[in-house]
Amino acid sequence: MSKKQHTALAIIGAGPGGYPAAFRAADLGMEVTLIDPEANPGGVCLYRGCIPSKALLHAAELLSEADNAKDMGISFSKPEIDISKLAKWKEGVVKKLTGGLGQLAKARKVKYIRGRASFADSGMLRIESKDSEDFFLTFDNCIISTGSRPASIPGIDIDNKIILNSKGALELEDIPNSLLVIGGGYIGLEMGTVYSALGSKVTVAEMLDCLVQGVDRDLVSVLEKKLKKEFKSIMLNTKVKSINKEKKGVKVVFDSKNGEEEKKFDKVIVAVGRRPNSDNLGLENTNVKVDDKGFIEVDEKRRTTEGNIYAIGDVACEPMLAHKATHEGRIASEVISGKNSVYEPAAIPAVIFTDPEIAWCGLTEKEAEAKGIDIKVSKFNWSASGRAMTLNRTDGVTKMIMDSNNGRILGVGIAGIGAGEMISEAVLAIEMAANYYDAAMTIHPHPTLSETFMEAAEMFEGSSTHVFRRKRNKNS
Repeated sequence: MSKKQHTALAIIGAGPGGYPAAFRAADLGMEVTLIDPEANPGGVCLYRGCIPSKALLHAAELLSEADNAKDMGISFSKPEIDISKLAKWKEGVVKKLTGGLGQLAKARKVKYIRGRASFADSGMLRIESKDSEDFFLTFDNCIISTGSRPASIPGIDIDNKIILNSKGALELEDIPNSLLVIGGGYIGLEMGTVYSALGSKVTVAEMLDCLVQGVDRDLVSVLEKKLKKEFKSIMLNTKVKSINKEKKGVKVVFDSKNGEEEKKFDKVIVAVGRRPNSDNLGLENTNVKVDDKGFIEVDEKRRTTEGNIYAIGDVACEPMLAHKATHEGRIASEVISGKNSVYEPAAIPAVIFTDPEIAWCGLTEKEAEAKGIDIKVSKFNWSASGRAMTLNRTDGVTKMIMDSNNGRILGVGIAGIGAGEMISEAVLAIEMAANYYDAAMTIHPHPTLSETFMEAAEMFEGSSTHVFRRKRNKNS
């Protein structure tokens, strides 16, 4: 493999970090080569993650809304679900988006290589090409954007037929009658939501004492209350001791505070998080450092300990979110082009696309307390929202965490339908160092769920229009 090519900027991985980095660099006039195993840019997010899962979650939401309509006096017959057609529609969404990115890469004159890359040294990559002979690619600068993969449980073999990871779950080959989801994080709950809506009896097993650890409990409780009605069972403080395949389905042995328990399921989804793809990259041939969790160490410019190599997205650091990777990709490309760009977000939004959704940004209540910040928490329950009532979805809450001294907004959490669409206003407020008065005095359209953000801010001084609190004394 003596053949060599050269590029100014090589980018390994064409996911939501890699392709935005490539496009930004090309727009800035750089020569860019983007390397990825798939036929078009998109990465796990578009092919096997964010997009296909949200397409299926939308289908699940339609089924849920049809069922909820009976409370309004509107009844539908039981929906007929064509699984193959649903899967085909989902794949159609993926193909349109990834195909569009392929066209954008060509329009920007980004050289796209379908294959795999590893470091021969700090200035050269080995390219295993799917479309031509293997070769070496030398570079001036390189961005690593190889993403992450589903984490596994020792002793449990994923076959994506009966025991699935998130990739296998999204294939949607059939709908099992009984389904075990191992892991009560956002991936497990999203997949559980999809399969429950499609007809599976879903059981969730979580080894910790709560669902979605790291999110404030008052937000999670809104979701948990609904899931307890829709799922067959939610088992907390429960470990999976063993899984044995049988002629039909699997036999699972659980270990909980009640001792060992055995149950049978048609299928199992293992959703216990993700791990960064920092191995098998030849990093040992460079000065790039990797921590004990597998994350590549980077500075505020996304530069690694090897001066001309950068890392972004899931492989670099948490949170492992697509939109964070996109932002990092733009920063890295701008730094390489000579701009004085720095990665310093005040807030990164996170969304769990269940029904209801949970979205948050900035500091959580627990994080603020751990930092010793004197905070005031204001909540507006959607039971007082006119729009929530018209939607028959009053199971929501908008929560604002503020500095008690100056009212500055430090964090926001929303639980309810459409929470993911609403959280961006909160992100902007935190980035702009807004306080409760700024949010309270911003006129919001009526009737909308976005009004709950305004009313949560108003409650800092107890003045929310739709919530009355009797004053205890003249100074309160």
